[in-house]
Amino acid sequence: MQFRQQALAKLQSPEELDLPVRLARPQGWLALGVTVVVMAAASVWAVTGSVASTVGAPAVLTHGQGSYLLQSPVAGQVTAVLAEQGQRLPANAPVLKVRTSEGDSLVRTVAAGRVTTLAASIGQIIRTGTTVAAVEKVAHASDPLYATVYVPAENAAAVPAHASVDLTLSSVPSQRYGVLRGTVKSVDRAAQSAQSIASFLGDSQLGEQFTRKGRPVAVLVELDKSSSTKSGYRWSTAGGPPFRLDSMTLATGSVRLADQHPVDWLLP
Repeated sequence: MQFRQQALAKLQSPEELDLPVRLARPQGWLALGVTVVVMAAASVWAVTGSVASTVGAPAVLTHGQGSYLLQSPVAGQVTAVLAEQGQRLPANAPVLKVRTSEGDSLVRTVAAGRVTTLAASIGQIIRTGTTVAAVEKVAHASDPLYATVYVPAENAAAVPAHASVDLTLSSVPSQRYGVLRGTVKSVDRAAQSAQSIASFLGDSQLGEQFTRKGRPVAVLVELDKSSSTKSGYRWSTAGGPPFRLDSMTLATGSVRLADQHPVDWLLP
């Protein structure tokens, strides 16, 4: 009954047409203004700003020309091993002596380099084309090291020239000595097969390992040199590890990709 009397009293009273109408509270205008400013700033940042990103991929330290697999041109029994693992040999140097049906024959290096793997032993029977050694193409001990990073094919196009690269080496504790610094020197145009990787690195297992998730693209990284470190290369720490680096050291590379504008993510 009380609500009914209030409603009748309101109907009998004249309309308050002379009073101002409040469309919004001051707090509402403030919130709207802040929202507009934030949206405008976000729009400007989306067009003019940039976002850096990286891609991680397996890598290996090598000399620039890589390695090759030395295969026997003859079939027979190995009677002598004339080279040692780690030995540096000139081109056409004897590595094995093989007894064939036509007499003794020598298996020689194709190019100068360092023997990284010997896969034959005295008394072993080998066939024509059998891999007997892996030889790294390096003529002098002072030849610089490079890193080859096997980047997924879908990310290779976004790797710019001279991009910075951080390398975490399997033989160097990164918590203590940091990461190795480098710069992209070149990016291959074609994806690498397991066979091509094995041929370049002289290791068929690495060829299979680096292609498990698809054919990658090889990115050659030039290591930043430094005269103040024992390794001769620049690290994220002041001195880096207290020893020199060896070729065929496995690593993980973090390659900086080309910067993108946020608006590019919204465009097809």
